[in-house]
Amino acid sequence: MRKIGFVFASGFLAGAASIASGQTPRPPFGGPGVRILGAQPGRPGQVVRGSPYSAEVTTEITQVLPDGNRIHQVTSERVYRDSEGRTRREPSLSGVGLAAPGASGTQLAFIDDPVAGASYALDLGTHTVTKMAWREPPSGRGRSRQTVPRSADPNRKTESLGRQTIAGLIAEGTRITQTIPTGQIGNTLPIQIVTERWYSPDLQTVILQKRSDPRTGESVSQWTNISRAEPPANLFVVPQDYAVTQDRPPRRRGPNQRAEPPQ
Repeated sequence: MRKIGFVFASGFLAGAASIASGQTPRPPFGGPGVRILGAQPGRPGQVVRGSPYSAEVTTEITQVLPDGNRIHQVTSERVYRDSEGRTRREPSLSGVGLAAPGASGTQLAFIDDPVAGASYALDLGTHTVTKMAWREPPSGRGRSRQTVPRSADPNRKTESLGRQTIAGLIAEGTRITQTIPTGQIGNTLPIQIVTERWYSPDLQTVILQKRSDPRTGESVSQWTNISRAEPPANLFVVPQDYAVTQDRPPRRRGPNQRAEPPQ
C-alpha cells in the first residue's frame, strides 16, 4: 500500500514547480518521479463556523528568465468548507503535468476536520488515506521572525485599497510593499516586493491575491464560482473502503536533541 506523506509548507503544489519548502519530502506517491512538495492537508488555521462555501481557486505564476525565456504555470483546486468549519481541498495535478496518463486531474484530497480532531490526505486513485492529528496553530502563527515589529518596520508600507466586489462578494483591499534595502542580500539596488490582498469579511478569507517579486516573478491567486450553499456532508468524511494509515508528527526536540522523523 502506498502511503501519502505530509509535508507542511506555505503552498499546495510543487513537484514540477520546485517550490522550496525547506524540508525533505516523504516518499513520493502517484508514480515514479512524482514528488509533491508543499502539499498539506488543508493548511489548518482558524476554524470558521457558520460560513460554508464551495469555490475554485486558480493560481497563475509567471517568471521571466534573464535570457528572456518565460515560465507560465496555471494550477487550480476546488475548496470547500461546511458550517462546522471542516475544510476540503482538491488540487488538480494535470495543470503541472503530475497526473498519471489517462487519469483525471484531481487525484488527491485534503480534509481538515476540527470537530473530529483529525486531518486526512486521500489518494483518490488507490483508495488510501493518511490520518494525522489536527492541531490548531498558536495565535502567533504566521508572524514575521524579524526582531522589528511589522508596524514599525521602515521598509514595510501598508495602504488600504478600499472595498470592491470580487466574485460577487464585498472584499477589502490592502497593498503591502516590502523593500529590501541595498546590500541586505548582496543586491546593488533596492528590491520591492508588492503584495495586494482582497479579503472577504463574509468568508473570512482572502479571495484574491497578487504578488510581484523581481526575484521570483508574478503570481495571481483568485477565487471564482463561489457558492455559499452547504457542501455535501460526504465530502468531509473518509469513505469506508479506504485503507487508513496513521501518521505521527515529528517529535519535538529539546535543546540538545535532533528531531526524529515520523515512522
